[in-house]
Amino acid sequence: MKRFRRHGHESQRDKHKQDLYQFNKTVEHGFPHQPSALGFSPSLELLAIGTRSGAIKLYGAPGVEFMGLHDENAAVTQVHFLPNQVELVTLLDDNSLHMWTLRAHTGMSELLEIGRFTLSGPPGAPPSVTRVTAVLAHSSGELLLLGTEGGHVFVVEVPGFRQLEENNISVEDVQNRIPEDYVGRRNLECVETLHENPLNPRQVLIGYSRGLMVLWDLDRQRPIQHFLGTQQLESVWWMEDGGNILSSHSDGSYCQWTVTGGDPQTEPEKQETPYGSFPCKAISKVIQLPSKQGPPFLIFSGGMPRASYGDRHCISVIHSKTHEALDFTSRIIDFFVICEGENHRGEPSALVVLVEEELVVVDLQTEGWPVIQTPYLVPLHCSAITCSHHVSSIPLKLWERVQAVGAQQNTHYSKKPWPINGGQNLAPDPPQRDLLLTGHEDGTVRFWDASGVCLYPMYKLSTAGAFLTDADPNDNMNQGSEGEWPPFRKVGCFDPYSDDPRLGIQKIHLCKYSGYLTVAGTAGQILVLELNDEAAEQTVEATVVDLLQGQEGFRWKGQARLDVREEPVLFPPGFQPFALVQCQPPAVVTAIALHSEWKLVAFGTSHGFGLYDYHQRNKIMVKCTLNPSDQMALEGPLSRVKSIKKSLRQSFRRIRRSRVSMRKHHTNNAAKLQEINARLEAEALQEMELAPVQRKIEARSSDDSFTGLVRTLYFADTFVSDSSHSTPSLWAGTNGGAVFAHVLRVPSLERRAEDPVVAHAAKEIQLMHRAPVVGLVVLDGKGAPLPEPLEVAHDLARSPEMHGSHHLLVVSEEQLKLFTLPKVSSKSKLKLTAVDGSRVRRVGVAWFGSRTDEQLESSLVVLTNQGELHVISLPSIKMMVHYPCIRREDVSGIASCVFTKYGQGFYLMSPSEFERFSLSTRWAVEPRCLVEAPLQMRPKNPSSPVHRDQPDGVPTEHRNFKRESEGYESSARQVMEHALLNDERVLQEIQKSLEGDQTTFLENNLKTKPKAGNVLSNGGNYLFCVPD
Repeated sequence: MKRFRRHGHESQRDKHKQDLYQFNKTVEHGFPHQPSALGFSPSLELLAIGTRSGAIKLYGAPGVEFMGLHDENAAVTQVHFLPNQVELVTLLDDNSLHMWTLRAHTGMSELLEIGRFTLSGPPGAPPSVTRVTAVLAHSSGELLLLGTEGGHVFVVEVPGFRQLEENNISVEDVQNRIPEDYVGRRNLECVETLHENPLNPRQVLIGYSRGLMVLWDLDRQRPIQHFLGTQQLESVWWMEDGGNILSSHSDGSYCQWTVTGGDPQTEPEKQETPYGSFPCKAISKVIQLPSKQGPPFLIFSGGMPRASYGDRHCISVIHSKTHEALDFTSRIIDFFVICEGENHRGEPSALVVLVEEELVVVDLQTEGWPVIQTPYLVPLHCSAITCSHHVSSIPLKLWERVQAVGAQQNTHYSKKPWPINGGQNLAPDPPQRDLLLTGHEDGTVRFWDASGVCLYPMYKLSTAGAFLTDADPNDNMNQGSEGEWPPFRKVGCFDPYSDDPRLGIQKIHLCKYSGYLTVAGTAGQILVLELNDEAAEQTVEATVVDLLQGQEGFRWKGQARLDVREEPVLFPPGFQPFALVQCQPPAVVTAIALHSEWKLVAFGTSHGFGLYDYHQRNKIMVKCTLNPSDQMALEGPLSRVKSIKKSLRQSFRRIRRSRVSMRKHHTNNAAKLQEINARLEAEALQEMELAPVQRKIEARSSDDSFTGLVRTLYFADTFVSDSSHSTPSLWAGTNGGAVFAHVLRVPSLERRAEDPVVAHAAKEIQLMHRAPVVGLVVLDGKGAPLPEPLEVAHDLARSPEMHGSHHLLVVSEEQLKLFTLPKVSSKSKLKLTAVDGSRVRRVGVAWFGSRTDEQLESSLVVLTNQGELHVISLPSIKMMVHYPCIRREDVSGIASCVFTKYGQGFYLMSPSEFERFSLSTRWAVEPRCLVEAPLQMRPKNPSSPVHRDQPDGVPTEHRNFKRESEGYESSARQVMEHALLNDERVLQEIQKSLEGDQTTFLENNLKTKPKAGNVLSNGGNYLFCVPD
């Protein structure tokens, strides 16, 4: 009977867990790491980016995002949308082609891989015959033309990936019709480019690497005209009038050819080298677009003089008398131009450039061609991220003030709206305003709107102005010198270089109620700032704090402190520093805490911790935690070499140990046999499916390096001295397992400006196992964590329960331990260090609630060095759930993790991307979007010439290649493609009719079935697999 009762209790507990906790990776913020390909669909207004890791990401209107991942760990080299369809094709560097579609499911679109294909050549042919180098998505939407390294062009039917061998164009067919006197007819090399005639989709231009271009008739399977170029070909652009072709070449020149349909053209009509007679780099891509306001826009990448500017990454834009060389700070991947008007055939409006570290969009219609601010794909790593801090539920007043000062920094951006607006964002408005603050290597702090799917930049704070550095504040990177040639203009915000590494931000704390901000840096500097809506000239008062307290025998070997500007500094509107604490020695600040109600800042380094009163601008107390054996703590963060004495000592110890073990190995066979048996027994125990055994926590030596390093600081109003009177207190936890408590006497509000704050030591706890203390939390009489400073005063939290007994929760790397206050006696503990040897790396308090119940529960969220998330109940400290989150090898990702107040989190999945995850069933930010097929389907009159949509092709039905009528493709698939897609009822009926045939279609088209989980959409919630 007892067993049944326990089972019922367990099932009720499991249901409670399911109501509260659910793990999902929801969205990726930032810029894709190592982009390798760019695609754009004018009809869908969607942008696609492929990466070297095999990811494919689609972006439309802000909030419309999709992500897919190829099974193959291969780089995406090309992305092509099928014209006027919701499908796209990707080419990987392993020579495989993949078909993706945006399919509606429960009212939202999902990105699914529906087919894959590898080109097969004749038996015994070398790999170059089928190595794809150029892809043309034909305007019919039903054909792919694939140019190869061997010079052949293969025709493939989509979406089924069926080769139409009778329509292939072999290199021999081309060579046999080339004039005999052409110098390169014996070796045309690879197909460099394929282009469709904008006025006649049955004509295709084939460009070969050697310089030859052939206009080919797809119907009659013969060449129409040859363009006998002799310079190595880089790219081709067919002008809208259909009568002229531009080609760009490896010598930095571009040529214009006239399409006559007759005799071979041996010389171009016009040849130009834009940047002079000196040897130039290749023009890798050229575009020319007509303009109603005078001459056309000529846009090309590369072509710079090799000797002088060969290292520049430039795109040149020439229109009328305006000529600019847009200079980027990283390598150009690709670019395209967005045009206005129906079918995107109007005036060029925006130039979209994908470079290796950012996406830049240039407004071509506003004078000066300013940059349009991106609502997504912002380079988080414009300077390397060194720390982050999340603040939930920002009050509206503070939000609007930060927005206003941020808007004043963005006056150099274009006023034009964002030009890529595909899809519909169906996500509800965020329930609250959240800020993510990132600290950077160059001493800046960036404020991001983290409320929704798009991580939008709001404001940038620079701390460098308070210090004397080599940087000149009057430098303007956007201005080229007068009369310079080429006419360079710096664009983009990616700038990885730091003027002084000591400026790097290490810790951030923002009080959302008072507007005070504290930032701490690499060279022991702690700045206290307040928000000011106006520019102000002021002197920053510096207080030097000696954390060694005059101890003798210690010599700092690290970096020097930063020099503070003694004269008044004009600070722009925004957060302005008014107080500065400088730690001596100037080591990295490892912990800070801000209590804006008491107007105190606590700070810690590897040498100790201190307390500063920023209201009276004076030091209150200092505690040195340095162990006499902490040699490493004196070498500083920039020292790469330990002391020679210590290194030699350790080396001799290792040699001595190895000699002793070798003697034992030779003399004591019985001991060796016993050791082998013990190891076998341990392995056998591990293989048995038993509950995880918590290994013994071994005490660490006090001689370990950095035992005095302060890991965490915590303010609390609790019972420290006796159980009847609560007092303000400061708690500090160190790397050596020590916890220090100081009682604070804070004057009343009336006397706060006159009377000093007094601190004296009250308690000291030394954990037996000496594991680093990574978190401290005080729980009130009801077992709830104490509220934030000023949270109760703003009626956003209930007052803490002061009648019951308070508890101190100490979180070390290896266990959680609960102590009663004020006696500090151990009450309970939870060991986290199991057989796998996990260590706590990040800890935070979060509130969880079910979707139906308004009641919230507080829990502790823990991330271990194995990349696993654990949710632990409070105050019982019992394990509730755990989930794998980050790869254990991703050390930087684990170190960068930051938790939010409501069960979400962020970590750096790459230097430029945050992965967002949620542990809560109630709170999750994820994309919810819909992309519908374009309304302009193929025209009913196939013979009428149609203008091309730039750049993804012509909507036309003209076609000579018949598809085999088999199974799914002849019925449901054709219905899906040709139905009245603007009728929602028809769409729903079609979707229902297709659900049963989905598996058949996939099995017919997939050579290799995708594994479960290989296709992600809307941030990674949807998993798709083919049933067996």
